[in-house]
Amino acid sequence: MGNSIKSHALTTLLALMCGFLGAAIWSYSGLADARTKSYLISNPDILPQMADAYQRQQSAQRMAGLTGEVTQAFPGAILGNPNGSKVLVEFTDYNCPYCQKSHADVTKLVESDPDLKVVIREWPIFQGSDLAARMALAAAKQGKFAGFHEAMFRMTPATPETIRAAAQAAGLDLDQAQADGQSPDVEAELLRNASLAQQIGFTGTPSWVAGDQAFEGAVGYTALKRAADASVE
Repeated sequence: MGNSIKSHALTTLLALMCGFLGAAIWSYSGLADARTKSYLISNPDILPQMADAYQRQQSAQRMAGLTGEVTQAFPGAILGNPNGSKVLVEFTDYNCPYCQKSHADVTKLVESDPDLKVVIREWPIFQGSDLAARMALAAAKQGKFAGFHEAMFRMTPATPETIRAAAQAAGLDLDQAQADGQSPDVEAELLRNASLAQQIGFTGTPSWVAGDQAFEGAVGYTALKRAADASVE
């Protein structure tokens, strides 16, 4: 996931550099403002800033019209304050090592900010994760999502044995959970999450939405906090 982000950023930066190179060529032909050329040559550090601004703009465009649907949680699949005005959405997979790394950051955020709501969108893309995602949503239907979510990340990788152990640790009615995991609303939620991820342009987990901004990867506590603080509804 980390390499994917670096690759995307590099691609964006190279595209911008090519754009500036094109501007320079126009300048040499006398068709561009010489002052602009001089400024760009004197301030090469503007390129990363431009790349960041471009990514934010592209993210906002992809999120247009989707924010309301993305932040509408599957009933019970929430961490933190269900009525919080700050909303952070995480697309996650229990067998994703970067998700496990980010879980500690999300836990710290929830513990430190009583006004934060974290909407969890189960997106099982790793082998063996589908059953865990279904059990998590079944746990949400029993009002025990947070307990299962915590236990499952503690017991990874997700296997039939660890999923059952996490469900027991969360105090689930296992027979009901197994039935609920195959229910039409759970099936619809998993399909919805995959569709939303595709529409936003996510390539893997963990992926995040805060306000009109979407980003990917194990970005760390500070970046998540900054995004959450800017997401007030």
